[in-house]
Amino acid sequence: MEKLSLLITEESNPKSASLDEMPTSEILKTMNEEDQTIALAVQKVLPQIEQTVEKVVSAFKAGGRLIYTGAGTSGRIGVLDAVECPPTFSTSPDMVQAVLAGGNGAMFNAVEGAEDDELLGASDLEKLNITKHDVIIGIAASGRTPYVKGGLVYANSCGATTVALSSNEKSLIGKHADIKIEVVTGPEVLTGSTRLRAATAHKMILNMITTASMIKTGKVYKNLMVDLNASNYKLRERAKQMVCTLTEVSYEQAEKVLETTDFDVKLAIVMIFTGVAKEEAEALIRTSGGFVREAVKTATVKEG
Repeated sequence: MEKLSLLITEESNPKSASLDEMPTSEILKTMNEEDQTIALAVQKVLPQIEQTVEKVVSAFKAGGRLIYTGAGTSGRIGVLDAVECPPTFSTSPDMVQAVLAGGNGAMFNAVEGAEDDELLGASDLEKLNITKHDVIIGIAASGRTPYVKGGLVYANSCGATTVALSSNEKSLIGKHADIKIEVVTGPEVLTGSTRLRAATAHKMILNMITTASMIKTGKVYKNLMVDLNASNYKLRERAKQMVCTLTEVSYEQAEKVLETTDFDVKLAIVMIFTGVAKEEAEALIRTSGGFVREAVKTATVKEG
């Protein structure tokens, strides 16, 4: 087992050595200055993030899933990204999932001992019937969490694509993954508290992976989330505004068409752009693989 003292995430940050003596303004300034390095650290691992996105896109097209596994803060970040996908992109809750050491209750109450159980990491994934079409991302700032290692080892045995996300180079979990994303954010302002810089970098990366993957599978038109689930007043109003912006019809017309599509924004846009009925617009979207731009282009070619 790797010694924690050797990990850069466990080192003391000299810029915050007198943290307990600093006035509040200086504490915040120090944290802010250190946080400004996070995006630059993420920039260095963009090639590995790109590889991961391509694997996730392929998985989705094959009917596979993206599954996060982690403990503590790392696991909670995975849960957060997963649960935001259905309302943002109208995905099935099964498409992007997360398993957290200690179970769902660990989201709100720390179950610290669970992270040391390698077998638990494997058994939690076993319950999800992992296949070769899935992508499993193990998240651990330290890069050595047994729970995450166990999950990755099991996922490999199932033929799944595995990714290790950590904040230490040459990580232990990286040795058990097809792709390793080692975003080195350095010593924390509060020594060892990886819920700060490391966790922020990991959240950025997970957001990038899911957002880019959804774009590449037709969930976005231009820079708008046209597959959102308009499940409340705010989202219905956003849907109307999107249709108005993209098609330049009136608010009233956008509302009228959206009501016929049960607030399916993508469907409404294709209907307005092409002038076809709902059923034909649905067929165009299916044929295009879910891409609005291609659906409209296909209809235009047919007309020509």
